[in-house]
Amino acid sequence: MAWAPDVRTVTLASVRAHAARLVASCLAVVLAVGFVVATLVLNETTRSTVLTAAGARYVGTDVVVTSDDGGTLAGDVPALTALPGVQAVAPEWQTSVQAVAPGRTGSQYLLVGAVADDPALRWQRLSAGSLPDRAGEVAVSERVGAGVGDVLRVDDGAGSAVPATVTGVVDLGGDPEAGLYGRAWAVPEQAQAWGAVDPVELRVAGRPRTDPELLAADVRAALDGQAVTVRTGTAQAEARTATMLGSAMALTAVLLVFGTVAVVVAGLVVANTFAVLLAQRTRELALLRCVGATARHVRRSVLAEAALTGLAASALGVGAGIGLAAVVSALAEGVDSPVPLSGLSVAPSAVVAGLAVGTLTTILAALAPARAATRVAPLAALRPADPAPVRSRRGLLRLALGLLLLLPGAGLLALGVAVADVFVALPGGVASFLGVVLLAQRAVPPVVAAAGYLVARAGGVPARLAAGNATRNPRRTAATATALLIGVTLTTAMVVGTASTRATATAGLAAAYPADVVVDGLSGELPASLPGQVEDLDGVAAGTALPGTEVTGPDGQPWPAYGIDPGTAVPVLRSTADTPLPDPGEALVPEWLARSWGVADGDELRLAADGGSLALRAQVVGSDSPLLVTADDLTRLDPAAPVARLWLRLADDVDQTAVVDAVTDTVGATATDAQVTGVVTLRQQMNEVLDVLLLIVTGLLGVAVVIALIGVGNTLALSVVERRQENGLLRALGLTRWQLRGLLAWEAVLVSGVAAVLGVVLGGVYGVTGTASVLGMAGEVVVDVPWLQVAAIVAVATMAGLLASVLPARRAVRTSPVAAIAA
Repeated sequence: MAWAPDVRTVTLASVRAHAARLVASCLAVVLAVGFVVATLVLNETTRSTVLTAAGARYVGTDVVVTSDDGGTLAGDVPALTALPGVQAVAPEWQTSVQAVAPGRTGSQYLLVGAVADDPALRWQRLSAGSLPDRAGEVAVSERVGAGVGDVLRVDDGAGSAVPATVTGVVDLGGDPEAGLYGRAWAVPEQAQAWGAVDPVELRVAGRPRTDPELLAADVRAALDGQAVTVRTGTAQAEARTATMLGSAMALTAVLLVFGTVAVVVAGLVVANTFAVLLAQRTRELALLRCVGATARHVRRSVLAEAALTGLAASALGVGAGIGLAAVVSALAEGVDSPVPLSGLSVAPSAVVAGLAVGTLTTILAALAPARAATRVAPLAALRPADPAPVRSRRGLLRLALGLLLLLPGAGLLALGVAVADVFVALPGGVASFLGVVLLAQRAVPPVVAAAGYLVARAGGVPARLAAGNATRNPRRTAATATALLIGVTLTTAMVVGTASTRATATAGLAAAYPADVVVDGLSGELPASLPGQVEDLDGVAAGTALPGTEVTGPDGQPWPAYGIDPGTAVPVLRSTADTPLPDPGEALVPEWLARSWGVADGDELRLAADGGSLALRAQVVGSDSPLLVTADDLTRLDPAAPVARLWLRLADDVDQTAVVDAVTDTVGATATDAQVTGVVTLRQQMNEVLDVLLLIVTGLLGVAVVIALIGVGNTLALSVVERRQENGLLRALGLTRWQLRGLLAWEAVLVSGVAAVLGVVLGGVYGVTGTASVLGMAGEVVVDVPWLQVAAIVAVATMAGLLASVLPARRAVRTSPVAAIAA
């Protein structure tokens, strides 16, 4: 009767006997699972904190009603208040005033909102003081520069300055619009007294335990037939966040890309480790077969070993991931970030996903090595055997599978770039890279051979032997190069992707906000002396004045139009990508106005003003652009057109927020009805948002790079151990210890150098395509390749391969030739 081994006993004994060699696999899985869990935790934490900050006034609201056509919603308050599930309704009264804060020389523009009567709808977070509860009191944002107890002098619109006592300071941390201008909140009666009319938004609080979705349905039914949009508070907060910061799915997609890469890297490292480990245990497994173990027993033992390793490593990885997320959140919370991470949101799904991903990845990675370990006959496994040639049946299957993954994957990747959809590009990128890894066995050795021919003359006998060793066993060379290829590809993709993302985002921000500071005359006129005054301020690099007047178009209605001198405007604007400038005889017409007038690109457009009429060629532009003509054409329409708007550019090496304050004071002292918008502060905060997000992604990337380097050292070390007899024979034939060290060093440099160069090329392609698929929908992608960093990657990767050979070489030279041959 054949002996049937207990799989559990054999598995536990094998794990104990080879624990040291499983450390690399365990560490790779720990880091990969930590990466994935940290990604999920940080994504949830970021989502909750961004929503809380940017959509603060909606987070505690059950339902939000917004007018689609700008019509007032004041008349709908009684009907909504009467609904059974409604506790309170707060109209969003808004107006703007000019106010002078203590210590400021001029007035500043304040956007005034109303404090809800019902506490359930009061969303303002206070850093000091309390909210106002009577007329004559206000709470202000930090941008106003006033503290609790200060008295603002507010222009009531009738030419009188009325006092308003500051009762509290509202914390708008996390809102990218907080630095644009000052904000103030007063009781509804005060806001209306200052000019608030026609609320276009209603916030509704439901009674306790009311389902917001059901309440939203009741509100829709009550307002049926009206041009309104009804959302839950959470949905409205998400909509506002997406409008201000871009869709949160972009961040999720970026983190998903790197999480997937980390898992793939860990799987390849585990597969390489198990393949070499099982190859070294061929005799051990063959002995088990000889004493009665079946191929099924051996396979189950190997897979059970992988499952045990994966589960233990995954559990450690979950803890490491949560810890990493906590550290990143604490660091981000401790800096002055526009989107601070607050606390930690750990969803149970993140823990389950981490355990499942790590365990399944390890088992799947061990399937092929386990299958290979049971395909060798027991007696044949007890004898030394040469590795299967590349042109074997398995080699041909590997080639076919590699091509089947590479070609469709590359096509899918190209499609993802074309449609700007990362969820299409991601599977294509993963499939194509797996195809590259499978084809590396055929592609890498010829390149290494060519490189070896170049270095053979420079390195003498060790270099010639190294070149031969590197090409004699393509499988071993490819396995060693693949680990480093993965790391270099990943690193280069991130470096190129980060640089391109930064360049694209910078260009996009400059295009969206081309002027650093915008000064508008709310009455349509600014003092003629004002441009010279503000341009003389320290920190103001340049400025351009836009005259404005009212013109009559095809519909006979008056519309404000601005004139611009392209010669003076171009040096002021950071970008003209989204701000086209008119040519002489051309009028830039916003889309909404073009539809109203019934004109299209190239049509003749006749505009009339006090100075006469003028026929211009229409050019339809984005809806955010004003009606714009050249300054000369505007002068022909109205020779007496006053300055209506100023665009200013600030110096780059100054405290730009302080300069905006100086501009505000100067404008407030000269023009009492002007609005100063410090767009530069919004651009700075958006840049800080990008910095925080890229910091998170870069930190997580470091984890994946460590995984790849573990694979390099592990594969090189095991391959040197595998060649113990070969090295002993070389020593017996006369190779000295230093020559043996040189041989291993040259081989490591050859393989790592080739892997580094190939990895840089692949990484550059994946970095550019990944950036294009994530950001392509937002507009033109700017490709930026930091060549110095790319060269440094090649140098560091080559040195990493060299250093990885030091310890194995030391072990090889310490073993006597006789002992090595007899092993």
